[in-house]
Order: sequence, then structure tokens, then C-alpha cells
Amino acid sequence: MTKRPQQQDRAELLGELLPDVTPLPRLNRAPLVKMRPAPAPSQRLRNDHAVLVESLSDTDPWEAGFEIGDELKFLRDGLASDTLRKLRRGHWLIQNELDLHGMIVAEARPALVAFLNECLHDGLRCVRIIHGKGLGSKNGEPVLKRKVCGWLMQRDEILAFCQARRTEGGGGAVVVLLRGAKR
Repeated sequence: MTKRPQQQDRAELLGELLPDVTPLPRLNRAPLVKMRPAPAPSQRLRNDHAVLVESLSDTDPWEAGFEIGDELKFLRDGLASDTLRKLRRGHWLIQNELDLHGMIVAEARPALVAFLNECLHDGLRCVRIIHGKGLGSKNGEPVLKRKVCGWLMQRDEILAFCQARRTEGGGGAVVVLLRGAKR
């Protein structure tokens, strides 16, 4: 078995293998310049991501002052105060409802988002969301009641919401007024 000579230059080896071939001149070659990528503002991107995650989080900024027995109500800034009164009294007909009974938080949020998106797409104005009274949850506290209210407050399409009347679910449901379709 013959070994290749390790000290021999590649050009000499090529010349021996191909004696009738003449190499091309090294003219007309442009030097290749590698472009550096633009610097990425990585800290700002991390901060923006953290703000997005926090805005979509399950924690409620107003949860500290929230008592279980309190009536749920919310009115978007700029709306007349009688809007909430009309909503409580059933001025708008409830056009659809979502029942979140028995769901855990991880199931309830996507269901609520899909339901609201569908209602907005269909042009509905008033809906009921049944979150339950929390009697079957740990410590008998209404977990979904707090979460649903926080999620609703985060959406700009929600104009107002209040606790449903006793005949419509009472403390286990909320009636929501949605923004109408733009004309």
C-alpha cells in the first residue's frame, strides 16, 4: 500500500495528476466581503415580550380590592353612566352565551377568546358568560369569576359588563356589552 506524500504541495500534486492541463489565470476575481448582520436590540425585544406576557397574564391588577361578595361591574371610560344601568336592567337582548362550568383556567381562556371573536364577527352586541359560583373549586372560591373579569377588561371590544340578574345566573354569570360593528 502506497502512502501519499504529506509534504508535497497541492499544486504540485495536481500538476502530476493532470500534466496536460494548464491552470486558469487568477484574474477577474472579486474579493468576497461578508456582510455583518445589523445589531439587534435584544434588551428592548426582551422588554417588549415581557410587557406582552404581562398584559395577557392571568393576574388581575385590581384583584387586591376585589371581594367575593362584590357585584361585578365595569364601564369603559367615555361611556355614559346609564349604559351600565341599562345593561343591568336587561335593555339589550342577550344574543348568545358561553358556559365555562367545569373548565380549568387553561381551558376557559381560549374558549372565552374564541367565543368573543365569534360574537364580534357575527355582530352581536350583548352576551352572557356563565363562569359559575366556584362551589366546586378548592376552598369554594370562584376562580373563573375573577379571571373572566380580568380577561374582559383587557379587551377593547368590551364596552361594559355587570353581574347577571338572579333569573339569568346571578353571581355565577356576567352580562357583557360588546362594541358594535363599524359602519
